[in-house]
Amino acid sequence: MLLAVEVGNTNVKFGLFELTGAAAGTLVHTWRSVTDHRQTADDMAASVDAMLRLNGVARSTIQRVAVASVVPPLYRALTGMAQQYFGCRPAFLSAARQHILPVKTRHAAELGADLIAGAIGAQVKYGAPAIVVQFGTATTFAAVNAESEYVGTAIAPGVEVSVDGLIGRAAKLMSVPLIRPERAIGTDTAASLQSGIIFGFIGQVEYLVERFREELGSRARAIATGGLADLIAPHTQVFHARDERLVLDGLYQWAASAVRTELPA
Repeated sequence: MLLAVEVGNTNVKFGLFELTGAAAGTLVHTWRSVTDHRQTADDMAASVDAMLRLNGVARSTIQRVAVASVVPPLYRALTGMAQQYFGCRPAFLSAARQHILPVKTRHAAELGADLIAGAIGAQVKYGAPAIVVQFGTATTFAAVNAESEYVGTAIAPGVEVSVDGLIGRAAKLMSVPLIRPERAIGTDTAASLQSGIIFGFIGQVEYLVERFREELGSRARAIATGGLADLIAPHTQVFHARDERLVLDGLYQWAASAVRTELPA
């Protein structure tokens, strides 16, 4: 099996994939934990081992570990976990280390591993052209053109980051449930905040997706993913699909392509 690890600024998401045989590509289990920059290799291994035992999976079945991380402080812990507990060196995805999607941005080395993994997942599962909107600490928009090339990105503050910043700087505002209100015109503080937050982010997403489509020159399929996608994606018709496992699937596709090149003809 392959252990795919998506490390974001807020959460770490794990996916356990069948790597070979008739079931290759099957996502067997997935789980999530809170990102903690202080974690050691032992801490991370203990967490993974607990989830494996909970799901009845022997640790010895994991033969590869692939990582898409935007948190450099955890690279050492991830490397130690893979080497000490699974007997393998982890493969860290980057734009330069993959050959599935040519990257046509000005500075390809700046491209986050989560962005390229999500783009690979979208291209393989939904085809090109595609627009991947990841709702997390940031809201990111990734563009794949009709030639299956990664051509660029837009990055905006994430929903929770924006809300936390607003509440923290406005003494008279309070935290509210992030749900869609019945009307855009709020008649109290809670409804007014919900309107500005939910309808505001819907508007942002719809505008940027349409601009991306204009610049791509085609009706690219838009796919929503990320931990906060359920806050916005259900309230707009702009998305072709919501796919929570998109980055993990892209990470699997990259890792599996490396395995195929290693297998004897």
